[in-house]
Amino acid sequence: MSLKCGIVGLPNVGKSTLFNCLSNAKAQSANFPFCTIEPNIGTISVPDPRLEKLESLANPQRVVPTTMEIVDIAGLVKGASKGEGLGNQFLANIRETDAIIHVLRCFDDGNIIHVDGSVDPIRDKEIIDIELQLKDLETIEKRIASVARMLKSGDKEVVKENEVAQKIKVALEQGKSVRAIDFDEKEMEHVKKFQLITSKPVLYLCNVDEGSVKSGNAYVERVKEAVKDEDAEVLVIGAKIEADITELETYEERQLFLDELGLDEPGVNRLIRSAYSLLELQTYFTVGEKEVRAWTIRKGMSAPQAAGVIHTDFEKGFIRAEVMKYNDYTTLGSESAVKDAGRFKVEGKEYVVEDGDIMHFRFNV
Repeated sequence: MSLKCGIVGLPNVGKSTLFNCLSNAKAQSANFPFCTIEPNIGTISVPDPRLEKLESLANPQRVVPTTMEIVDIAGLVKGASKGEGLGNQFLANIRETDAIIHVLRCFDDGNIIHVDGSVDPIRDKEIIDIELQLKDLETIEKRIASVARMLKSGDKEVVKENEVAQKIKVALEQGKSVRAIDFDEKEMEHVKKFQLITSKPVLYLCNVDEGSVKSGNAYVERVKEAVKDEDAEVLVIGAKIEADITELETYEERQLFLDELGLDEPGVNRLIRSAYSLLELQTYFTVGEKEVRAWTIRKGMSAPQAAGVIHTDFEKGFIRAEVMKYNDYTTLGSESAVKDAGRFKVEGKEYVVEDGDIMHFRFNV
C-alpha cells in the first residue's frame, strides 16, 4: 500500500525535529526498527503490540511489521499559493500525499525565534489553511470554466459535477476547507475526482514543552476549540523529548526515561498509529513457523483484495480464506485449539476483512 502522510508546518514549529525522530530507528519499539529510504521520505514500521503476542505463541524465525511512509514537506510561507518561497514545491509535494499531519507550535522558547515573531498556533494554522484554500479555489475555478463548455449538452453527470464544484467554490471563498463541507455519497464521487488539497484528512499535532506533554496547555486547548468542527484528531507531542529519546542507546534506557516523564511509550508511536488510522488503513496477520507478518490493507477490502496485497496471483486465483480472530488465537493459544473450539472459519470472495484477522489463503494459479 503506497499511501503517504505529509508533515506540514511553518518554519521553527518542530516539523523537521519530529520527522528526524520518525526516521530514526531508536524512536521505535525495541523489536521493530525502521529505516529511511530518502532524505525526505521515511518508511517506518507501525508499532503493534499484537505482533509481539503472536511471536510469543508461534515462535517464528522472523517477525515482519507493516509499514507506512511519512513525507517531510518543504516549509510554507504566506503567498505560497502564488509561488512565494518554496510554495510551488510545497503544493506539488502535498498534492501527492494522501493525508496531512499539521504540526503547530504550542510552546514558548525565547531561543527559538518564530517566523512571525510570536507564538500563536491558531494564526499559524490559518496561514497554511488560507494558502491551501486559495490553491484549491484556483483549481476549482478552472474546473468550473472547463465544465461550463459542456453544460449545454444537458448531461446529468456534467450538471451534477458543476453543482458540486460551485458548492465547493462558495465554501472556499468563505474560508472553509473542503473536508469541512457536508457531501452526500454521490457528491463525494465528484469531490474525489477534483483532487483538492483541503479535502485530504488532517491530524493536528501540537508540539509542546516537557511540562505540557502529559496534559497539554492553553495553546493546545485553543487548537482543540478551533478545529472542533473539522472531525480531526488533535495529538500532543513534545518533539524535543522525542529527540532526546532517540539519543538514548538502549531500549531499557528509553523506557526508564519514559517512566520518569510518566509516559507509557514514545509519542511518535502514538503518532504513527494515528497516521495509519488517518489513512483508513488496517492490519491483518499471517502466522506460521517461518514468519509472523503484518499486512496493510484499506478498510473495507474483501478477502481476495487482501490476498492480492501479498501477491497478485493470490487475488486472481482466490478460492477461499481461512480466518481466525486475533482474540480467539491468543486466548486459545494455537490454530488447532481454535479449530477444536469451532472458531476457525472458511470465508469466500464476499468476506470483508476485519482488523486483526489472522488469515491463510487458498488459491489456484
